[in-house]
Amino acid sequence: MNTETQRGGVDKQKQIGPERGGQDALWLELQTPIVRDCWPPWARLWATELLLSQDVELDLQRSVQAVLRELSTQAPALQSNRGMWRWSLHKKVERDPGKSPVLVRILLRELEKAESEDARHIIIPLLHTLMYVLTKATGITEELHQRTYAFCMRLLTLPAPYCTIALDCAIRLKTETAVPGTLYQRLVIAEQNLTSELYPYRERVFLFVDPELVSPSVCSALLLEIEAAQGQQTPEACMRHVISHALQAALGAACHAGALQRKLLASSRPDLEGYFHAVVTAVEQMAREPSPSREGHLERLEEIYCSLLGPPAAARGRCGGDPLQDRALSVPLPSPRITFHLWTDEEQLWKELVLFLRPLTQLRLSADLEALDLQGLLPDWELARASMLSTDSGIERDLPLGADELLTPGSPEAERAGLQRKGGIKKRVWPADIMMPGSWDGPPGLHRRTGRPSGDGELLPGISRLHTARVLVLGDDRMLGRLARAYCNLRKRETQRFCLTPRLSLQLYYIPLLAPETSAASRRSELGELATFLGRADPWYESIVNTLCPTIHKLAEMPLSLDTSQTVDPFILDAITYYVRMGTQPVYFQIYTVKIFSGDLSQDPAEDIFLTELKVKIQDSKFPKDSFSPRRRGVAEGPGAELSICYQKALLSHRNQEVTVSLRATGLVLKTLPASDTEVSGPIYCTPTAAPDTDHTCLRVSVTEIVKTSNLAGRSFSVVTNTFRTTNIQIQSQDRRLLTLSLDKDSCRTYKDVVRFEVAPCPEPCSRTQQSKVLGLSSHQQEMERNKAKAKPLLIPINTFSGIVQ
Repeated sequence: MNTETQRGGVDKQKQIGPERGGQDALWLELQTPIVRDCWPPWARLWATELLLSQDVELDLQRSVQAVLRELSTQAPALQSNRGMWRWSLHKKVERDPGKSPVLVRILLRELEKAESEDARHIIIPLLHTLMYVLTKATGITEELHQRTYAFCMRLLTLPAPYCTIALDCAIRLKTETAVPGTLYQRLVIAEQNLTSELYPYRERVFLFVDPELVSPSVCSALLLEIEAAQGQQTPEACMRHVISHALQAALGAACHAGALQRKLLASSRPDLEGYFHAVVTAVEQMAREPSPSREGHLERLEEIYCSLLGPPAAARGRCGGDPLQDRALSVPLPSPRITFHLWTDEEQLWKELVLFLRPLTQLRLSADLEALDLQGLLPDWELARASMLSTDSGIERDLPLGADELLTPGSPEAERAGLQRKGGIKKRVWPADIMMPGSWDGPPGLHRRTGRPSGDGELLPGISRLHTARVLVLGDDRMLGRLARAYCNLRKRETQRFCLTPRLSLQLYYIPLLAPETSAASRRSELGELATFLGRADPWYESIVNTLCPTIHKLAEMPLSLDTSQTVDPFILDAITYYVRMGTQPVYFQIYTVKIFSGDLSQDPAEDIFLTELKVKIQDSKFPKDSFSPRRRGVAEGPGAELSICYQKALLSHRNQEVTVSLRATGLVLKTLPASDTEVSGPIYCTPTAAPDTDHTCLRVSVTEIVKTSNLAGRSFSVVTNTFRTTNIQIQSQDRRLLTLSLDKDSCRTYKDVVRFEVAPCPEPCSRTQQSKVLGLSSHQQEMERNKAKAKPLLIPINTFSGIVQ
């Protein structure tokens, strides 16, 4: 029986076959092996494939339902497996690429069901899962791409963050539909730093772990897992993956995957690079066309496919060969390039970012970057410009002879040169708000709005951001406090030198990692407040990221193996990779500055910042009477200290109301995070369409007050905890009691012998361009500009999957 007869018979049987899940007589016969043995071979093959497809769909459907149950319930039985369902789902389609279209249909069906039932809490997790499958898969039809694109377009009517994520997905899907394989190719080229003139973007993941907060066993386990997974990711292997994926995605069943893989493995490095650049050129040129054509893209890749395997092999693939040999092979998506760093000092983050832009083997980045004061590694005094007395008039005809090439008298060049200034200081023209929030369509600085699918574009003429640094920190709230200090110092440095901003997009990620000895519920809750808040705000972050802590500790307890070839499917690295790739929505946290006055008047006030908490304790010692004003009369001795508190009350009407109160307290705590989901708090922003407003920022202050009561039994004291909200606060000790301040729960950031301190939102650093702009204005305009600058706080962005889901 020839091929056409077989195809006709199979099509006829498919037409009369039952619907999926039907229970009619023909479906019962298909499930009976004795009946199937009486059928001809082509019918038995079709029946077997149909039964297998039913089993595959049921298996994938159960996995998807497990993910949905994980998002919809807080049952303790599911806590231990949180995050594993998503990982196992992706691994199933990775091992068998033929399951990808089935999974895409199931996810689309669940998304459409969630849309009709208004179950919004599962839309973003399912959409991220779907986009991850579409990026890695090769057998997705144009119809499935168009259905997904139409669904994303319908989500644009929803509020943020749904419309933001849907817009990003829709724009990427529009390109992927016309040019299959674009998302995979661009991701691999950027993450693996493959050379390509048409797509020169570079990405790197910087994993920072503080050895003071994380045990050496955990550091060693993470380092070995990263090295084991990335040991096989050579540039040659990554180029083979790009070629194979692009051809399979475009040609589909016409691509002889096995023969293609053997040809690529046998190719030399120069030949492989030639095929790689040919594929990248074909994909990128078609993707950049105003109206890309899927048929034109197919023709270009068919030519490359014929040049690889030859016309006879390509013709056999188009005519149809052995279905078992021509099945699509799994093309892995390599994990991103991750560099492991031990956090040693605050300057380390800035130095690593500079070296990412300018490797040690490269003396100069480019002429345009060197013109932007990229002497970042030089000390400040080397960058200072010395003042000199100049006798130059600034007119070229006053220069002495021989200073430049002589021009012919009377020539047009000589006439124009006579009126030109030369040798003077050229004023560098920057965009008006290059360091202000308006330039970035959100909070300023290095971090860009990742929801913008078009990228950063050009900040300066001829200069665009080609590098993306994904900084991932592991630890607790203490590590985030140290990161906030490094980020603040980096932003201040950028306002003076403008080194990283033109080229670098900085993305910050956080994975909570608490020490095993702090597993008690109270201590864990204390050191993981920010992670708990992110988990409440983003359910997918809670499921994927917040569940990694026990898994990492289990990995550290396992015996170390130096044989990197034995590592198979590392779960932790896969979860990290998924997080840094799909976590594109930042949550912005307000950084607060604190000015600390010591009891020693000879010392200058110290300044520091904190992100999550400032705790105040009362010391037993007192400062001398001559240092400050003596204690007021009538103040009774007792536990605690007499404190004078002056704060700006946080009101919903945003009116300024200052409150001053004196009370006796044993301590107080200033927290920046809300206590519950329903509490309105302001240090967090997620709106992608408008710049944040500091009127909503507030601190939650809890004061442990001592209340004196007198009765017949004598004098007694009771403890009362009072809580209020404020935007800024000043606290001073009134009875010579010294205070101890602890920032972000970090014992290394403790200030003792404090008599007064002031807390306020940390302002956005002002660049030299803005300072010079203010100096050229009138006094009234200068005051308006300063007030405008004060209203822009410094925010630190932590990337999540959806931001804050309202």
